[in-house]
Amino acid sequence: MPKTKKAKPGKATVKVRDTVSAENARTASETHPDTKYQQLEAHTDPAGERGADGGVRRGVPDDDEKGIDFARAWVEFPDPADEDQVFRCDLTWLTSRWSCVFGSGCQGIQAGRADDGCCTLGAHFSDKDDEKRVAKHVARLTPEQWQFHEEGTAGGGWTQTDEDGERQTRRWNGSCIFQNRPGFAGGAGCSLHILALSEGREPLETKPDVCWQLPVRRTYDWIERPDDTKVLQVSIGEYDRRGWGSGGHDLHWWCTSATSAHGAGEPVFRTYGPELTEMMGAEGYAELVALCERRLASELPLVAPHPADPSPAGGPRV
Repeated sequence: MPKTKKAKPGKATVKVRDTVSAENARTASETHPDTKYQQLEAHTDPAGERGADGGVRRGVPDDDEKGIDFARAWVEFPDPADEDQVFRCDLTWLTSRWSCVFGSGCQGIQAGRADDGCCTLGAHFSDKDDEKRVAKHVARLTPEQWQFHEEGTAGGGWTQTDEDGERQTRRWNGSCIFQNRPGFAGGAGCSLHILALSEGREPLETKPDVCWQLPVRRTYDWIERPDDTKVLQVSIGEYDRRGWGSGGHDLHWWCTSATSAHGAGEPVFRTYGPELTEMMGAEGYAELVALCERRLASELPLVAPHPADPSPAGGPRV
């Protein structure tokens, strides 16, 4: 099997609220897309390693992940705060019952490293501002909160440059240096997440952009309309395997289409309220909530439900 490069989640750079003008948004979306990733080389696939949709799922039962291609319900609406933007949102994903199962069923993106979750590759910074923001919070981490505090502050540091010259959090002992391993007294998982909760903050304030946005994916496209005008279309949807680039099919397991990660009591648009507000702005998020609530309140059968969600009556999945 040819040697492959590792996939990395995309850059999550330009916030919608940061686009001062449509022209600035054009430049931002072209040079810093939310989904910059490192392509993997093509490789041969031994029999039995591909799922029903053709994606590689090494060691993952086909009855857990439900594939990538299925019917989705999308809605488009103008950004209430910016007449030059429209939102295009995947209601199938945003009203699904997905939840993060890190430490409670997550199989990890690399075989044999379930405890890493999706932290195995470290996090690539969206830009210099992202790295500077994270650095301010890293300075407040204590040895009681961060297992590798000594290595990250007095040792080799907490950042590195990958083979493409991109800045990212340092990988240490096989995973992100900020990931506390199981058994650490301060708690397993992201030390920056632990810091945020200890200070009463939202984790999106302390973590790299790509970490707090996953598994919601935001992309930008300029749309030319029949009257010769243009509008910036901001899509909010599921960060599925394709979001990682072609290398996403090499991930050992990915949660967004896994039935084992779809059982939350509340839908994504509610549980990810702070993150979606940051990505869309308060007015845009409020409009999204209203549309999602109307979808769920309908007495008719739900159109294009997420196939990984449990059925409403506990019967067979859709």
